[in-house]
Amino acid sequence: MMTDPKVMGECLFDTKQAAAFLNVSPRTLEDWRWRGGGPLFRKLGQRLVRYSRDDLSAFIARNTYANTGMAQSER
Repeated sequence: MMTDPKVMGECLFDTKQAAAFLNVSPRTLEDWRWRGGGPLFRKLGQRLVRYSRDDLSAFIARNTYANTGMAQSER
């Protein structure tokens, strides 16, 4: 039985959709999940990984800088 991908009105993206939203490859998201440092995600069951639009937008906001010096000082 397929379930609705909405949880309490929140639209959830699969890895391919989230990668398209961020303009990165699905493999990049998989690497970030493994290594850390990527957007928050939900693990539903053994294999089902989902991302919320709010978490993807927050990830973008956390990685927004005015210049390269600011970005390098965060590392």
